[in-house]
Amino acid sequence: MPNVPSPSRRHLLVGGASVLAATAAPAWLTPALAQSALRPTPSQTEGPFYPVALPADSDFDLLRNGRATYGKGQPAWVEGVLTDTRGVPVSGAVVQIWQCDQAGHYHHPGDGGKADPAFQGFGQVAVGRDGRYRFRTLRPAPYSGRTPHIHVKVQLDGQDLLTTQLYVAGDPGNERDFLWRRLNAEGRAALTVPFVPGTDGAKATFPIIVQA
Repeated sequence: MPNVPSPSRRHLLVGGASVLAATAAPAWLTPALAQSALRPTPSQTEGPFYPVALPADSDFDLLRNGRATYGKGQPAWVEGVLTDTRGVPVSGAVVQIWQCDQAGHYHHPGDGGKADPAFQGFGQVAVGRDGRYRFRTLRPAPYSGRTPHIHVKVQLDGQDLLTTQLYVAGDPGNERDFLWRRLNAEGRAALTVPFVPGTDGAKATFPIIVQA
């Protein structure tokens, strides 16, 4: 196998290269380099239903829980690339998602344990050197008081880098949702993406940018 630097060493190498580049650049170029940094994905509240303990089955496919298959609602793929503000993939990070089932129930004791056992409800994937992640899940469904959304968390070396929520573009519930309304135009554009119909389910592309 190729000798891949650890995440911490990778960031030291990248950070060192960035410092050298900034030092070597003419003074008139330095402001332009600073302005090219990408804006981090806006954070939002974790909410009350993050798992108390991670489930035994917590892979990328939320439509299969053990041997059970979930057939309600609309299947969807949620995918994207995880980078830092310089556009460098955050290799070794973990992306987690969790959401309610089609009836609006979470796998959480605080939600009364009403979630469909066939719906996994939570998944996590490790990001490789290309920064890509992908989940097979359910097009998010509404529940009382909230517009459809998927919770997203990014961790690196056990530390949280980002907690946020992903929304469905064009959903009529967005304008009534208290968390979505708090976002400015830029934040709404970053967290609200279309779920485009496809032959094997809808597809949503959600790029994630973190301070790493």
